[in-house]
Amino acid sequence: MKQFMAMLNRNENEHPPPTKLLDLAGQLCQELQSLSPSLEKLVEAVMGCKNKSYFLTNIHVVRACVSVHIHNGQHDAACRLLEYCKAEEKEELVQLWHEIHYRRIMEKHQTDFLTPLQKFRSRKRNPPPISLCPEGLKNRNYSEKVRQHLHRFAAEVTANPDKKQREGLARDVNLQPTQVYNWFANYRRRQKS
Repeated sequence: MKQFMAMLNRNENEHPPPTKLLDLAGQLCQELQSLSPSLEKLVEAVMGCKNKSYFLTNIHVVRACVSVHIHNGQHDAACRLLEYCKAEEKEELVQLWHEIHYRRIMEKHQTDFLTPLQKFRSRKRNPPPISLCPEGLKNRNYSEKVRQHLHRFAAEVTANPDKKQREGLARDVNLQPTQVYNWFANYRRRQKS
């Protein structure tokens, strides 16, 4: 830690900072994963330096900064940090984004956990920014071809297929039997209403 702080002070005005310094920051953040005073001091030093954007290309540094911000109740600062960081691990950044919003809700409701439904609602209300999902959020709907095949089966054969029929359909449309089972359960529910 002392070595990192000394290197940071020596190279404060250097653009970009030496690779060795950036690697050391990532290594320290990985080693100091718990919320120790040393990690808070490291995050404070990184966030206070002129070259912080270079440090925010390392996922370990980003993760450490976000966890310290969350621990200190600085949810908006953690979100801004994620929006503008340049780390390559986009999926992990999206998970961190959701984690920030989960923590915010847990604090609001004074609870230690969220139900899957609460997490789902949180993700819907707080979608990650374009900077984290340049290709957009994943579409969870099946393709038009798969839906047509399932609709045709429901109309022509049965809306309540047995296990063998579900397994055959799953093979035909490249889904899991459970997915086919759920699709038909939802289909029947929609038909009732």
